[in-house]
Amino acid sequence: MRWVICLAWYFSAAVQAAEPMQAALDELQPSSLTATEQRAELQWFVEAAKPFQGVQVRVIAERIATHWYEANVLAPMFSQLTGIRVIHEISGEDDVVNKLRAQQQTGLPLYDAYVSDSDLLGQHFRDNQVLVLSDFIQGEGASVSLPSLDLDDFIGLPFVTAPDGKLYQLPDQQFANLYWYRQDWFARPELRQAFRERYGYELDVPQNWTAYEDIAAFFSEQVREIDGQRVYGHMDYGAFDPSLGWRISDAWLGMAGVADLGSPNGLPVDDWGIRVEGCQPAGASMARGGALDSPAAVYALQRYIDWLKRYAPPEAQRMTFNQAGNVAAQGQVAQQIFWYTAFTSDYTQPDSAMVDDEGKPKWRVAPSPRGAYWREGMKSGYQDVGAWTLLKATPLKQRQAAWLYAQFVVSKSVSLRKTLVGLTPIRRSDLNSPALLAAAPKLGGLIEFYRSPAAQRWTPTGANVPDYSGMANLWWRHLYPAVSGQLRVGQAMHNLATAFDQHLQQVGQRQRHACAPKLNPPREPAYWLQQGAAPWPQLSDERPAGRTLPYEEALRAWD
Repeated sequence: MRWVICLAWYFSAAVQAAEPMQAALDELQPSSLTATEQRAELQWFVEAAKPFQGVQVRVIAERIATHWYEANVLAPMFSQLTGIRVIHEISGEDDVVNKLRAQQQTGLPLYDAYVSDSDLLGQHFRDNQVLVLSDFIQGEGASVSLPSLDLDDFIGLPFVTAPDGKLYQLPDQQFANLYWYRQDWFARPELRQAFRERYGYELDVPQNWTAYEDIAAFFSEQVREIDGQRVYGHMDYGAFDPSLGWRISDAWLGMAGVADLGSPNGLPVDDWGIRVEGCQPAGASMARGGALDSPAAVYALQRYIDWLKRYAPPEAQRMTFNQAGNVAAQGQVAQQIFWYTAFTSDYTQPDSAMVDDEGKPKWRVAPSPRGAYWREGMKSGYQDVGAWTLLKATPLKQRQAAWLYAQFVVSKSVSLRKTLVGLTPIRRSDLNSPALLAAAPKLGGLIEFYRSPAAQRWTPTGANVPDYSGMANLWWRHLYPAVSGQLRVGQAMHNLATAFDQHLQQVGQRQRHACAPKLNPPREPAYWLQQGAAPWPQLSDERPAGRTLPYEEALRAWD
């Protein structure tokens, strides 16, 4: 938080010392635009905002570094430039989702815009409440749509474009779940020799869950201490909290191999275990043809629980997403199977235990290892796309003013500087800029990931989930009893799948859309297990031989 406060103070002082345009230009360096282009783009916002002088817009986003920068630096900057007052609220992700849901259900004008995940896309294009941006830009929003917005420059545009081909959200930030590890520890000759002697293969980037588990056990149970400090081979979180649901829903099952083959999430069964017939969700339980209570799903949750309890620091079991995010930055964790790149900035600070004397990272990111049920052609990993979302019911003037602000914080004048602060890139022009390429050696492989084709293969939840805001809460409430040891894993997954089926049926009854849920009739799970696709039958060996690859070879998976 110290850097956010300092930046806010710096900008406030700059505004007092110089006129708003020059203060903005000084702050928003570097940019992918030339100086002339950048000034012209900022001037467009000044002119477009003239009909909205004195208008106040209220927006909300989740609690990550990128949004703190927007709230503390970009919002006051935009207000100084345009005369539109912006209240940019920061809250927890679950609170953002719930407030959006409350506004849709009650019609109360809580916010004029939300930065909410593209995971809600399946809900947005079915419920007819979210503003269709591609239509808005051509219609009522034409006069306030930035000529240089350049939608094709956004790397996450496919993730906010619905099956109907229309744009429902505008990407604001992106971060992926990748494998993270201490390259400096993995390179130590004595550790490499000890691992080879014990497990029979090299201490390198794990390619499957067996290797990941071996490495976790090695550091937690055999090595135990490095340079006088207790160390662990795994890090995760398991508190009774909405973020527990994200941990599993955000592709833990997908990486285990629960879904079918097919891009972006598996067809016809996706990585939430939901079967879709055409575009209609048809069930999540095996009885309905889904895979949420399948052997692969049970395997996935069991591994998550076993590793959390055996190999992670004991306090991890009581942590949430935000509490656990920078724990590895403290220097006691050897690897994380799914590390959220939203926390990259915490791992690059000069005083961090994660950088060497030259400011270079001691860590690297690579493709995450896959579970025993995973096979080529399945979903490769999860990517979060926080995106601007406006509602049709918001009064036109408020919508237009909020749309101006949304475009400002993702414009080419702003986006490169914002990317360097929050490290959640959204534009190709920024990824190809000299500034970001120069920063790449200090970011442990993050830029290499986003410049590769893998940036399109690590996908959000997708359009199969017809009511994300309602169904997301089912995950953590039904899974925590298994995580806490109160319930068997198989029973917890069955309970969750049953709750999903019930919810899908309710949604199907109220949604008036051609792609509304329509459940398959129940039948014996054995029928579906014999179809040669998801739900997959139980493997005779869920722990194949461990396999690792040197870092450079592991990265080839991204190409």
